[in-house]
Amino acid sequence: MRLVAKFGGTSLGTGDRIERAADTVAAAVEEGHEVAVVASAMGSTTDDLLDDITFETDQADRAQIVSMGERTSVRMLKAALASRGVDAMFLEPGSELWPVITDVHGELDVEKTREAAQALAAVMDGVVPVITGFLAETHDGDVTTLGRGGSDTTAVMLGKYMDADEVVIVTDVEGVMTGDPTVVEGARNVGEITVDELRNLSFRGAEVVAPSALAYKDDRMDVRVTHYQHGDLLRGGTRIEGEFRNLVDMREEALSCMTVAGRAIRNSPGILQRLSTALGENGINVDAVASGMDSITYYVDQSQAEAAEAVLHDEVVSQEPLSSVTVSNDVAVIRVTGGQLPNQPGVLTDIVNPLGEAHINIRDLITSATSVAIFVDWDDREETLEIVQQQF
Repeated sequence: MRLVAKFGGTSLGTGDRIERAADTVAAAVEEGHEVAVVASAMGSTTDDLLDDITFETDQADRAQIVSMGERTSVRMLKAALASRGVDAMFLEPGSELWPVITDVHGELDVEKTREAAQALAAVMDGVVPVITGFLAETHDGDVTTLGRGGSDTTAVMLGKYMDADEVVIVTDVEGVMTGDPTVVEGARNVGEITVDELRNLSFRGAEVVAPSALAYKDDRMDVRVTHYQHGDLLRGGTRIEGEFRNLVDMREEALSCMTVAGRAIRNSPGILQRLSTALGENGINVDAVASGMDSITYYVDQSQAEAAEAVLHDEVVSQEPLSSVTVSNDVAVIRVTGGQLPNQPGVLTDIVNPLGEAHINIRDLITSATSVAIFVDWDDREETLEIVQQQF
């Protein structure tokens, strides 16, 4: 099996932890597996270096300075592996077999990176490459970085382009938990989670795997998150399933737009919960929800609009902050879903501008971590679908 193991800063934070990391890699090699290692900077080295840059500097000098944490880690880990009889080599920008190539703006050159990753994979039979995470090299040989969470991105990206069977993210958590164990009593490890679920959690604050890394996950390659204290690269933790697929989809049935108005609804605890519960208890499915300071809008099946209006009206009458409910029918929704959406600057402009040029009125636009939902008049649905498909 070909394996890419990424060790985070905490898992390399001390000499003892570097020893533990080397033990786990050596054990996997002993079992006959090909292993490539991606190393983060030890502990909080990168943050410390950034804090110490209190002077004006250009991007090139800044990248060189912050790269020192990863450069140190790979040397330490390579030496620890050598002491265990493992043939290892460290790789950093400038190395002959360096695999991560970008343009001057930090955008990945996919073809060059794939070629370099394949060349590196060809020498892995008998040698363990220890690669600096977070860093990249431009076509001109300058050092650049992959941004926050860049070591995760390095690992999953290289796993994909090296045709690895599995990428293991070794960190200081047990994998994905049912809740924050420092806050929620009884939080437990989740054995499996889909890439869509984790990507949404990651964009909303869950610090498990960097969202940018998950964009490189595909069905063929497993990704697993495990705690460094387990000391085993091959078992345990949380398995991440599936992959992102770019998809433009139009809902076949018409929706009705139900808007409940009220004074300072956003500042009234429990209003959204009570309205949503009332709809759910009456068997009404909600396709989407949008809220403002003085209104909450529900999109429901048009066939259920009359029943939904009656339920919401009862709530308006019984709850003092609410004033009225209105209904608008014949609404269509087109959704764009894809793992790369959050990493595409101007993605909303790419949707809004072409529709505006076609004189299509956007009734609502609701975004999540990995999707954009565009609500338009029912009669505009086919033209909107065609325009959006052309963009994505």
